[in-house]
Amino acid sequence: MERMLDAAERLDREELAELQLERLRATLRHAYDNVPFYRDSFDKAGLRPDDCRTLADLARFPFTTKADLRDNYPFGMFAVERDQVRRIHASSGTTGRPTVVGYTEHDLDMWADVVARSIRAAGGRAGQILHVAYGYGLFTGGLGAHYGAERLGCTVVPASGGMTARQVQLIQDFRPEIIMVTPSYMLTLLDEFERQGIDPRSTSLKVGIFGAEPWTEQMRREIEERFAIDAVDIYGLSEVIGPGVAQECVETKDGLHIWEDHFYPEVVDPFTGEVLPDGERGELVFTSLTKEAMPVIRYRTRDLTRLLPGTARPAFRRMEKVTGRSDDMVILRGVNLFPTQIEEIVLRTPGVAPHFQLHLTREGRLDALTVRAEARAGATPEQRAEAVRAIGAAVKDGIGVSVGVEIVEPETLERSVGKIKRIVDERPKGSGA
Repeated sequence: MERMLDAAERLDREELAELQLERLRATLRHAYDNVPFYRDSFDKAGLRPDDCRTLADLARFPFTTKADLRDNYPFGMFAVERDQVRRIHASSGTTGRPTVVGYTEHDLDMWADVVARSIRAAGGRAGQILHVAYGYGLFTGGLGAHYGAERLGCTVVPASGGMTARQVQLIQDFRPEIIMVTPSYMLTLLDEFERQGIDPRSTSLKVGIFGAEPWTEQMRREIEERFAIDAVDIYGLSEVIGPGVAQECVETKDGLHIWEDHFYPEVVDPFTGEVLPDGERGELVFTSLTKEAMPVIRYRTRDLTRLLPGTARPAFRRMEKVTGRSDDMVILRGVNLFPTQIEEIVLRTPGVAPHFQLHLTREGRLDALTVRAEARAGATPEQRAEAVRAIGAAVKDGIGVSVGVEIVEPETLERSVGKIKRIVDERPKGSGA
């Protein structure tokens, strides 16, 4: 294994900290000198780039939020001339203006490197065939995975999302060893294999690299057992680079090692913004250390996790699997609830498939939540009735709130080729928690 690690993966913590500080100071200067938003933000805080003399000094600098990126739509956050930008990606913009990110040639090169490092950490090797079922286009998943796989030396099948039956055929015909896809769409592929009468455990797949949405240990076990593969987590977001910010190592599967030579992490209290010590759970914040086109300083991801010491890659701290997002939290009659908590319950309930949605409604002055889960094919009426009882009781006992439960027919809930929509808010506008 040692010979397969790159130079940065062999650093010790002290060497890494020296590299981080050098790159951090350069990034702060680059952002201040070239992005009016950062110049104004630093000036209002009474700070200059040279005020960052230690890594701890970063905590004095202001945060960047998604709203800041939208306010500077489309290219106001770019730190280079537009003709130096080689590619543009953007979020879907379903809740407002999209967030736009740009990449110089150097940025694209670095991105390919960190994704290649991630695939290698997941167990991928040069010469293997890698099936990319992330969406291509403005979404960073497909192209990020694609160029990283090519950088590692893999043969890439750019399947993109959708056309599920055809995806199954390609996996059968091309015999890839690795697949990169959202975990929810992997379950959709699983359903399609079984619908076609193909044993998912008989495929050529050895490793699944899953990201773009929170998923649980229960879902990992479901995928690993039914596909006979190693299922590992990859983390990224377009505002920071795309996939490849952090990766779970196949030999440990104990959280995602953050590639800290390129992305500096902090965890903060989501309400006060105070930096929390390693080991405490809060909101993940990232500062890019090597990006040219669009550096980000203390970007609030809204993802909830905690930082832990490195294991398989000792130089790099790990982030625990994301348990949810602060902006996905449902406050139901005073109780905080995350979709991943419901997922754990659904996945361990007999007779129920791993496809569910949470429907929020308003009953009088109170909010109500209904869990709608699909029955497994062949589930009896008795099994469905027991699933209603079991899910309701588990939510009440484990989370402390009463919810409605509906077991619907197989394949009736909306499928997604990208990030699954877990929460359907049917409350009158303006009444959300």
